[in-house]
Amino acid sequence: MRQIVQKTLFAAALAGAWMAGRADVSRSAKLENARVRVTELDYEPGQPREKSIRPSDQVIVFLDDSKYERIDPDTGAKEVRVRKSGDVIWHNKGEAAPVLTNLEKKPYRTLVIEIK
Repeated sequence: MRQIVQKTLFAAALAGAWMAGRADVSRSAKLENARVRVTELDYEPGQPREKSIRPSDQVIVFLDDSKYERIDPDTGAKEVRVRKSGDVIWHNKGEAAPVLTNLEKKPYRTLVIEIK
């Protein structure tokens, strides 16, 4: 259990650097050290997160159930995705991050764990 918590905090720390200065989601730094940055992100309903390039490897942990529209940064294809609280996904450094829009009527939260 301790290792899971450490890995989650590590991943969340990484997310903060990637999201620094972004106005499209609210964020709260949870942990940062020489190896990771952990950030909690809140996605408000109807507010798109703009596309970007991921500056680091990332683990994203969904803290709430969510339903969002994903617009592929390369093709423009739209897809609706549903995630459950506790779902975990991985993204590689240099990967294009898509435009995401929360389709629910309430915010959802994620932990982004960036590996430095």
